[in-house]
Amino acid sequence: MPQPLVVVFAGTSWDGVTGSDRLLASALTSHADILWVDPPISAATPDRYRYGASRLGVSPQIRQVSDGVTRLTPRVLPLHTRPYIKVSTAALIRSQTRWALRKLDRRPAAVMACNLVDVLRSWGPGVAKVLYGTDDYVAGAELMGHDAARVAEDERRQLDNADLVVAVSTVLAERWTGLGAKRVELIPNGVQTSAYRTPGEPAELPKPLTGPVAGVIGQFSDRTDFELLAALADDGVSLLLVGPHDARWEPDRFPALTERPNVVWVGRQPFESLPTFLRHIDVGVTPYRDTPFNRASFPLKTLEYLAAGKPPVSTDLPAVHWLDTPLVRIAGTPKAVVAAVREAAAEAHDPALVARRQAFAEQHSWAERAKAMAVALPL
Repeated sequence: MPQPLVVVFAGTSWDGVTGSDRLLASALTSHADILWVDPPISAATPDRYRYGASRLGVSPQIRQVSDGVTRLTPRVLPLHTRPYIKVSTAALIRSQTRWALRKLDRRPAAVMACNLVDVLRSWGPGVAKVLYGTDDYVAGAELMGHDAARVAEDERRQLDNADLVVAVSTVLAERWTGLGAKRVELIPNGVQTSAYRTPGEPAELPKPLTGPVAGVIGQFSDRTDFELLAALADDGVSLLLVGPHDARWEPDRFPALTERPNVVWVGRQPFESLPTFLRHIDVGVTPYRDTPFNRASFPLKTLEYLAAGKPPVSTDLPAVHWLDTPLVRIAGTPKAVVAAVREAAAEAHDPALVARRQAFAEQHSWAERAKAMAVALPL
């Protein structure tokens, strides 16, 4: 007897940046089979976003990528995100998904949208329609270069079509409840704790760093408080920065920071290698600016530091208050962050505290989040 099938309309390609959608979908395979629907491609899609898919042909591509996960890459018209073309984009994605379901001879128990593309309509009775909301799309519109009014319209449509809205933070849950969503469940981001049980040898760095070492993983963009990073480096704390840099953010100051003798930036790294980089750090830092978009988020990195046994220091975010643990230090100003990092570094390698951090992370694993999702659907 096969497991129920969940269609996941993903925000990123299966081979792209590993985010909440893929981590949750992978964990959900213990409860359901997954049809993962990549963001669509067209003849005009740059090669770096095609992830091996051919530029030739107009047929969607379907293939098995792991146990329990089948991947569909839809094909759409060029300029498919433009306002008047994206109507056809959503229709093509829905029709090609139904084609894939016929090929698999399966009917979904649920369809889950991980963005605001209009894919939740017209599924008929017996299919749960879910919006999996990881961000405040309207607050982040300017950051992403989108028109906030159009994004708000898309958000309203998606909420109207969804039987269930899953929010990763209390801020999002409150927002969408206030906008009249039929049903809202809070299922925060989690952490793949299994990756940190046997992390392997420390990754090779381009130059050595002396302690204490503060690590930051993630994208360095307008979400990041540059002043906090600079204050740590100014105070003599070494920095290990892991993740891509948005060239529009601090185009001069960020490169200058990475040239300092006590700073190493290794750029984007495969998700699987993150534990080997975290072996080098004493403290993990979540240096988010105080913005509406950031306040609605639930940073993966804070839980990843805990899973690695490292003490986190975070700026003041509702997600940290929801975790409600003294294992995470909260600091808002550059001076307070420096003090918190040095305080955390002093107890970073205490075996009892390392074990407490990892045990706490287990309570917030993706496996636990998948159980909550399976109950919410239900599966």
